[in-house]
Amino acid sequence: MIVRMNELKKQEGRIFLITGANSGLGYETSKFLLERGATVIMSCRDLLKGDKAKQELLKFKFSGKIELVELDLSDLNNINKFAEFIKNKFNYIDVLINNAGIMAPPKTLSKQGFEIQFAVNHLAHMSLTLELLPMLNEKNNSRVVTVTSGVQYFGKIEWDDLNGNIKYDRWGSYAQSKLANVMFGLELNSKLKEINSKTSSLLAHPGFARTNLQPKSVEANQSWQEEIAYKIMDPLFQSARMGALPQIAAATLTSAKGGEQYGPKYNFRGLPKICKNAPQALNRGSRKKLWEISEKLLKTI
Repeated sequence: MIVRMNELKKQEGRIFLITGANSGLGYETSKFLLERGATVIMSCRDLLKGDKAKQELLKFKFSGKIELVELDLSDLNNINKFAEFIKNKFNYIDVLINNAGIMAPPKTLSKQGFEIQFAVNHLAHMSLTLELLPMLNEKNNSRVVTVTSGVQYFGKIEWDDLNGNIKYDRWGSYAQSKLANVMFGLELNSKLKEINSKTSSLLAHPGFARTNLQPKSVEANQSWQEEIAYKIMDPLFQSARMGALPQIAAATLTSAKGGEQYGPKYNFRGLPKICKNAPQALNRGSRKKLWEISEKLLKTI
C-alpha cells in the first residue's frame, strides 16, 4: 500500500518531539506537522542553527506551535536534563521521532567514550525513549518512530567490537548503528505489547534523500572520492521533503501499526509504503542481547 499524503489528517492538539529538527529530514517533518496544526518540540544540538530554522518556519505563519530545545546527543549526560525539562514543560507527548543522526565520520568518540555513531544513532535515542515513555503512555495511540537507513540491510552487529576498537570502518559502523535502530525499534514494540502499553514503536527510512549528512561526511573525511561518488549518484537522490515522508507516515497515519517500517516505494525514492525490516533484526534473541548490552552501557554513565 502506497501512502498518499492527503490521507494524513490534521494534527491539532498533538505534540511531537523531533531530534535533529533544524535541518534535513527533521526540518521537513517539523514543517509538515506545523502546517497541520501540531505543537512541535524541535530539539537541536546547535541552538543558533535551531533558532535560524525556527525563524524560517515562523515566516510561513502555520497554525502549529514551536518549542525549541537544545539537545546534544553526543553527551549522554544531557539526556536526563533534557527529559526533565520536557516533563516539567509538557504533560504528555503524542509522538517521539528519533530522527537525528551521524553518518560515516572518521573514528570519533562520544563524551562517554563510545564510538560516536553507535552512541548518537542508537544509545542516545534508546536512553531518550526510555526516559520519555511515561509521557508517551499518557496518550492513546502514542508512538515512537525511530529513523533508520537503507544500509540496515547490509549492517552487522560486531558483538566483540561494538566500539570499533579492534578495527574501525566508518561505513560498517554506520550500518551497524542503523541496524541497531531497527533492532531497538522492534524489541521496544515487543516489550510495549507485552505490557499492553498505549504506545507503539515504528520505524522509517528515507531512501536516498539530499540532506546535510552527505556534505558533512565529505567535509569530515576530506574524501574527494566520496564527493565524486555523490555527484555521480545525485540523479538518484530525492529531496529531503520526499525523504521525510516515510517518518511522517509512521508518525501520523491512523492505520500504521507497531513494528511496521515505512520507506520509499522504489526502495530509495518515491512515496512511502510499508517495507521489510532488515532480516538480521528479526531474531528476538539477538534483539534482546543488544538491548541488554545497551542497558548496561547506559547504566555506566
